[in-house]
Amino acid sequence: MTAVAVWRLPAVLYGDAHRRSLWGCYMGFALALWLKSPAVISLMNHQPITDLSVLLKHYVSTLAILAILTYVVASYGKTDETVIPRHVRVARWIERVAWKAAVAMLGLMTVLFFTVVNRPHPSVDFVPDHAGQWGAILYESIFYVYLGASSGVTCYQWSSARRRADTRLLRAGLGLMAIAMAIGVAYVAIRTTFMWVTLVTPLDPGFNHMLGVYTEYMQILLFLIFAAGVSIPTTNAAATRWRSWRALWNLYPLWHDLVAAFPDVPFQRPASRWREVLRTDPPMDVRLDRWTQDIADVVEQLRHHVSPVLLPVIEEAVEGSADPQAASEALWIKAALANAQTRRRYDVPAPALPSKPIADTNAEVIWLLRVEKAYAAATDLQLREVLASAEAEELAMEMEEMAL
Repeated sequence: MTAVAVWRLPAVLYGDAHRRSLWGCYMGFALALWLKSPAVISLMNHQPITDLSVLLKHYVSTLAILAILTYVVASYGKTDETVIPRHVRVARWIERVAWKAAVAMLGLMTVLFFTVVNRPHPSVDFVPDHAGQWGAILYESIFYVYLGASSGVTCYQWSSARRRADTRLLRAGLGLMAIAMAIGVAYVAIRTTFMWVTLVTPLDPGFNHMLGVYTEYMQILLFLIFAAGVSIPTTNAAATRWRSWRALWNLYPLWHDLVAAFPDVPFQRPASRWREVLRTDPPMDVRLDRWTQDIADVVEQLRHHVSPVLLPVIEEAVEGSADPQAASEALWIKAALANAQTRRRYDVPAPALPSKPIADTNAEVIWLLRVEKAYAAATDLQLREVLASAEAEELAMEMEEMAL
């Protein structure tokens, strides 16, 4: 939880309400877990206020709950005020009430904590250690009513949203988040029932301890399922980002060779491979689209550096290769770059490369990756052979024209 909260920290400054509230969920849960850890409890036990970690844990847990409710509302996005769906109106109303209730609840809990809760010794697990004490039961009951109500409402909202979800991943994520909140409701029900039973009938200390252990496991399971549920809907975006990163990495040699030969084409001078693929601005998809345009622009200019007979010669030379169309384009680019470096230029541009059924940028990237693979595999011997064959073909055509 801490690692994810740190990783998502930029969302606090640069993100929207949706990302900020999600960061608040992770940060609140992380702090609550730290305040339950033995090391932090031991440190807090040396402070003048006994069980201070319990009070702080309830503070941050309440903030995490509020962040969840805000996250639910932010997930719906901005809606036209004239046609707000009922579930969105209910979610917004719940969020407003929850914030006001949280202020009143925390104020009342703070007063009870310092007045009626008997705290002579630090607690290992607050609820079992204060079994049968009406002050502690009243204090915890107020928090559990708020926690249970919030968890139940959120469970219902995410279950309902799951039925309206458009994608399988989103449905799976919302389902897991609803399950996590259902565990939260069960956790509250078990702990609350236990506290009020002990007020009437003392229970065996061993049972009290085991109940505390098992309910702690429930809470950890809740955190894990919630984190998985929040993460699953983003796997598509993560996979897309990974594919874009790999495409940039693999396209770099072809793109670099082309824009280095025509430095006026790109918006900025090409940097090293690692620096290019690790840039954060502009976004990765924008850079990938820009690279495909750069490659297309340079290929268009290369038509002035090859003879019209070069492409047919290359197509005949690569006819037996695994991917002849990509291989012919790659070898054509390599030959044109070689001619451009020697300043060889034709007044009449060669015919354009054969068109491909490319519908969007993604399809163009896939095609260019095939070309780049063939470009990297093309040898200098192949290059010399096709250039020599093209020159011989040109010479033969000139002799025929002279004879006519």
